[in-house]
Amino acid sequence: MSHVVKTVVAAAMALGSLALAPASHAADYLVHRGKEISACADGRYLAKIRQRFIHQVSNVPNLPNVRIEDFRDIHEHRYFPETEEWPIARRYCGATVLLSDGHQRDLWYLIEGRMGFVGIGENVEFCVSGFDRWFVYNGACRVLR
Repeated sequence: MSHVVKTVVAAAMALGSLALAPASHAADYLVHRGKEISACADGRYLAKIRQRFIHQVSNVPNLPNVRIEDFRDIHEHRYFPETEEWPIARRYCGATVLLSDGHQRDLWYLIEGRMGFVGIGENVEFCVSGFDRWFVYNGACRVLR
């Protein structure tokens, strides 16, 4: 058998074993500097919230031009794992954000598994109290609490 045929067969076998492997799931907790923290405190999600908040205050009329300086008291208050009946894992989180104008606001956010672009990765929905001018998440961010 030629070298090219062997390489193609090996690649096909590797791809086939990946397709048959069970789906892996993200850990519920992360280890950060020797201690466990909730996935709600994952820097990827917080950076996404910070970036989208800047976009929100820049594009929604009558919102003050502020940015999120810091996240405090990050906590998870509800978790629904992926099941056969409900294939999307949902993690409800809360925090207090310190804004660039010196005020503190409540932040509520939802991390949804397998809801990223074309079903790859996670999606994050968030609401900062007082910044939901169009009531997307109902009054006082009630939908994400």
